[in-house]
Amino acid sequence: MAFVQAIVKGYARYGVDPGGALRAAQITPRELWRAGARVTAAQFEALNAHAMQELDDEALGWFGRRLPWGSYGMLCRASITAPNLGVALKRWCRHHRLLVDDIALSLEVHQGQATVAIEEMRALGAFREFCLVSSLRFLHGFASWAMDSRLWLREAAFPFAPPPHADAYGLMFPGQLRFDAPRASFSFDERYLALPLLRDEAALRQMLRRALPLTVLQYRRDRLLGQRVRELLRTQGAELTNAEAMAQALHMSSRTLHRQLQAEGLQLQQLKDEVRRDHALDLLRRSQRSLQQIALAVGFRNEKSFSRAFRQWTGMAPGAWRAGSEQALAPSPSGRGLG
Repeated sequence: MAFVQAIVKGYARYGVDPGGALRAAQITPRELWRAGARVTAAQFEALNAHAMQELDDEALGWFGRRLPWGSYGMLCRASITAPNLGVALKRWCRHHRLLVDDIALSLEVHQGQATVAIEEMRALGAFREFCLVSSLRFLHGFASWAMDSRLWLREAAFPFAPPPHADAYGLMFPGQLRFDAPRASFSFDERYLALPLLRDEAALRQMLRRALPLTVLQYRRDRLLGQRVRELLRTQGAELTNAEAMAQALHMSSRTLHRQLQAEGLQLQQLKDEVRRDHALDLLRRSQRSLQQIALAVGFRNEKSFSRAFRQWTGMAPGAWRAGSEQALAPSPSGRGLG
């Protein structure tokens, strides 16, 4: 309800009665100021639709100038023809600066992580929280919609203390949350940037018939889920020993995890086997550890079960595979190595 109250402040800025917008969203004045009150996603979308059109300001009073009705649709149109998500996000950030100079959006990439950040160019006052949260949600929602995939966030950060309604942030920004940060931002795996956009102009026109459903729409499917599971298995495989633990690390239910992997033609056990196999092959090739040590390192209880699994993966015993690998790397009789 704190975000509903922020919209009411926008009405106050323009000297307009918010009664019609509240009735359209079926929010009573009594509920508006009740401590701890909540609204549904449908109510919030209805409120946004009415307020943005009635005030002719899609920013709802945040900025020094109005963003007339259709401004965010224009940002979507400017970005939808991009060849991939990275180009689309850069366009969004660049064109947003043409609309307002109160905040500046940027896309940064560093060591495999992409970050969308907001620089505050002036004091946003009572609108600060709603402005920063909504600006990130709009862009996160557009990215997910354009890819037709959930954009999983590694972190969402905000430059203020946790508000009384901080528990709602987890619903809006799936991933780790950090408050009292230097700036507002969200970060995600850089590999999403290379994914192509799957929406076209016709889909955009259909979406824009509603008032920014991007702010409330959640995507279940994640086009990089298989890669994310592999990464977690490589880095935290010892802790994530079952589907429930893996699902918790991914902020989803185990049922959703299995269903989404199945949609990609994958199974969790298959991914576990792939990661174990690759790790085992690397240790056999690059180390002098005993087979028992390697078995324990890749998650097997004993050498026997490891050898049995290794034969299923490669058709060879691990010792024979290591001997063949060493022979292939040995110098040729002429004294020169192979290749």
